[in-house]
Amino acid sequence: MTGPQLDADAVLWDARFALIRLDGGGCRSFLHGQTSARVEGSADGDLIQACWLNATGRVQALLEIRLDAAGADVLILSGDADRVANGFDRVIFPADRVRLGQPRQQRRVQRLKAGMMPDPGDVRWLDERADLPASWAGAAPADAEALERWRLRQGWPLGEHELTGDTNPFELGLAHWIELDKGCYLGQETVAKLASRGGVKQQLRCWTSTDAEAATLRVGDQLSLSGQRAGVITGVASEPSTAGGFGLALVRRQALDAEALQAGSDDVTISLKRPDAFCAPPTPS
Repeated sequence: MTGPQLDADAVLWDARFALIRLDGGGCRSFLHGQTSARVEGSADGDLIQACWLNATGRVQALLEIRLDAAGADVLILSGDADRVANGFDRVIFPADRVRLGQPRQQRRVQRLKAGMMPDPGDVRWLDERADLPASWAGAAPADAEALERWRLRQGWPLGEHELTGDTNPFELGLAHWIELDKGCYLGQETVAKLASRGGVKQQLRCWTSTDAEAATLRVGDQLSLSGQRAGVITGVASEPSTAGGFGLALVRRQALDAEALQAGSDDVTISLKRPDAFCAPPTPS
């Protein structure tokens, strides 16, 4: 008998996240109306990925939801857990049949594979000392620096400079986290207008540069095209093999197809690529 096949192209993201517990028979309906996902009709144990939006459709947090017979667990994948809990608490009414439980930390492990969009099937919520699935035996554990470089290469909008509270899901490539046909929910009106009209003002892009001056670039540096503002850098990492750099940027719509942009005060030349993890906004009908 052969052992599990090694997965040399994968790494493991093993971390602890804040988790909010909701109890009560109304949890499905409540979360259906408070998040961008189709929660009603989902089965117990399913992993549901959702955005928590504000009333104007801006992303405030990225969530993972798991339902059970007594209620639901809501893991804060990115964002301020206290803000999410307080936001839920403000809108829970007795008729909702929902009680906000005690927060806790949850171990979450995800297998990350290059060139592929993140797959909910590659996520496990585990007890602290639980073993990993045997099929993940070849995936290498990654430290914080390696994970940051990974997300910058793949285009995951998990950083505070992408999730600023002022960006919407379609700008960040999170269209697959938005359910457009489930009825009313927080931020739904604005998201529906964006989906029907198109034309988001900016989109997330990966950038690379072989210029040695790329080492001087910083988060917040402005991008320009022909002397006009073209966006802002949201993530930076060095590239030792080329003495250059790479990262993420929010790029204005009119500059998305440019062959090259200038970045920072030294006018470093960068090129753009749509991230592998980016799910394009819906095409207006």
